[in-house]
Amino acid sequence: MPSSKLLRGLVLAPALLLLSGCNAVLMSPSGDIALQQRNLIIWSVILMLLIIIPVMVLTAVFAWKYRASNTEADYDPEWDHSTLLELIIWACPLFIIIALGALTWVSTHKLDPYRPLDRITAGQAVTAEHEPLVVEVVALDWKWLFLYPEQGIATVNELAAPVDRPIRFKITASTVMNSFFIPALAGQIYAMPGMETTLHAVINKEGVYEGFSGNYSGEGFSWMRFSFRGVSEGEFDRWVEQARTSQDGQLTREAYLKLEQPSAREPIRHFASVTPGLYDAIVNRCVEPNRMCMRDIMAIDEQGGMGIPGLDNITSLDPTLLARLGIAETYRHHYVGGVCNAADYAFGEVLPNTERL
Repeated sequence: MPSSKLLRGLVLAPALLLLSGCNAVLMSPSGDIALQQRNLIIWSVILMLLIIIPVMVLTAVFAWKYRASNTEADYDPEWDHSTLLELIIWACPLFIIIALGALTWVSTHKLDPYRPLDRITAGQAVTAEHEPLVVEVVALDWKWLFLYPEQGIATVNELAAPVDRPIRFKITASTVMNSFFIPALAGQIYAMPGMETTLHAVINKEGVYEGFSGNYSGEGFSWMRFSFRGVSEGEFDRWVEQARTSQDGQLTREAYLKLEQPSAREPIRHFASVTPGLYDAIVNRCVEPNRMCMRDIMAIDEQGGMGIPGLDNITSLDPTLLARLGIAETYRHHYVGGVCNAADYAFGEVLPNTERL
């Protein structure tokens, strides 16, 4: 029969083997924002352990000291109060709560994802020379689209940024809610259709890091991952020039409508140019040529709406365009195409609805 030590070794060996492959990127980040978030986790755990460890130790001490077989332990059945003990019991948790509250309040404002960066690293402040790199992020089903408005390019499932340069992410989604997350760079930020969220971050070490969606969004969710490259300024310029010579050509509105169709395991793609205003149209949900933009609808609503004349305004993509894009067999979306005027109505009765602008 094997000894107990051998059995313990056989049980622990597979566990240690599995743990040896872990990559604790959250505890070893490469971006300053993620580093500050890591430090916040560490300090929060330390503050909570100031209570947990003494309680666990004293539990064992009291159980041992006042065991039934210890006849030398003091026995005082009439004891009911100790001012010193009450002071310790209430003061220690109060101190922990105050410390955690102060730490949380300061960190919530300092690490606000909408707040522009004030430092590159702990010893390097942001100056006028640190022009932020703007990246427009679109969560698709089930892939990621990145648009670089200053560089005029777009990529699918690949993101690059220079080291020690602030990055301003403008984030949205095409259909369902997702979560934009690069653990080595910063915390996760939700991507929602018809809305724009913001994340300011910086990468401080060169390397290739993993990004993914942290919010379940359907059957292709498991493969909704991308590569984030932290590179030097020179290498970033070369990466941009390589994208500009891509065979994928221009990301037009029609190309986007085809790209946004659900697909999993999408390969890395580069677009040499992007149709102006595409990201704004994605946020306002009016990429289709005959679709009314959400900002226009909200402007009309702000003025009191259109009442009954605004009801008959539903349209969809033309069948010819659907066939040309190769998505004729997909689900046909209906949406607001425009606002009908009073001439479409007779004596207050709505005329039959037709698919028109």
